Amino acid sequence: MTVDVTTLPAELGKPARRSSAVRAINWNWLGVAPFFIFSFLFLIGPILYLVAGAFQNADGDLTFDNIIALGSTNIVASFSLSIRLSLLSALIGTVTGLILAHAVIIGGLPGWVRSAFTTFSGVASNFAGIPLAFAFIATLGRLGLVTVLLRELFGFNLYATGFNLFSFFGLALVYLYFQLPLMFLIIAPALDGLKKEWREAAEILGATRMQYWQMVGLPVLTPTILGCFLLLFANAFGTLATVYALMGSGFDVVPIVLFQQIRGNVLYNPNLGYALALGMVVIMGVSNVLYLILRNRAERWQK
Repeated sequence: MTVDVTTLPAELGKPARRSSAVRAINWNWLGVAPFFIFSFLFLIGPILYLVAGAFQNADGDLTFDNIIALGSTNIVASFSLSIRLSLLSALIGTVTGLILAHAVIIGGLPGWVRSAFTTFSGVASNFAGIPLAFAFIATLGRLGLVTVLLRELFGFNLYATGFNLFSFFGLALVYLYFQLPLMFLIIAPALDGLKKEWREAAEILGATRMQYWQMVGLPVLTPTILGCFLLLFANAFGTLATVYALMGSGFDVVPIVLFQQIRGNVLYNPNLGYALALGMVVIMGVSNVLYLILRNRAERWQK
C-alpha cells in the first residue's frame, strides 16, 4: 500500500524541523562563554577604554597631544628606566634560572629536589608587592638580619662595599626573587623535552658534552630561552607595588609615573596616564606575541 505524501498535512513536518534546528546548535560554546566574557570585561574592554582615553583631552575632545607628550624628556626617561630594569632582571633571571633548572633536572639530583624546587617556584613566582619589599628590607636592609649578622659575626659591612638595596641594582636583585622561579617553571618542560637519543647519538659520533650542548642542546633550546627572556621582561615591566613599596614615588619607572598621572594630586592628567598605559600595553603586547611565536617554534623542534 502506498501513501501519497502530498496529501499529508503540512503541520506534520514542523516538529521534525524544529528538532533538527535544536540539534544543529553547538551547545559546547556555553562552556567557553565565561572565558570570553571575562576576557572582554577585564582585557579587551579596558584596552579599548585606554585607547579612547589616550586620544581625548579633559573635555572629551579628540586630540593627539597625549600621544605627542609621550616623547617628552621625563616620559622617555621613565620608559628607558623601566626597559633597562626589565632587561637586566630578565637577563639575570634567564641565565640563573637556566643553570638552576639544568642542575635540578639534568644534573642527576634526587627526585625530591625537583619536587621541592617546583613547589617553591610555584609560590615564589607569584610573591611580589609590599610583602616582598618588606621581606628584603628585613633581610638585606641596612638593619636587616643578614646585614647585621655579617657585620656582627664576620666583621663584614655589606653596605661599605657599595651595595645598596634601595638602588637600581638592588631593585633588580629583588625582581630576581620572582623572575628566577618563573624561569625555572617555564624552562623545565623544555629540558625534559631533550631526548636521550640525541645525546647518545652525539656520544656515538664522538662528541664531547660541550660539543653536544653547542651543536644540539642549545640550538634546540634557543627559541624557548629567548621566549622565556621576553616573558620575564614583560613580567618585570608591569611591576608596580614592589617598586613603590621599596623605592617610593621618586623612582620614576613607567608604572609609577602612570599612577601619579591618574591618582596624583600634582601631576594629575588621566588622559596622559591612559596614553602611558597604552604605551605599556604595546610594549608588553609585542613581547608576548614574540614569546608565543618562539614557543610555537620550540614546540615544533621538540615534537
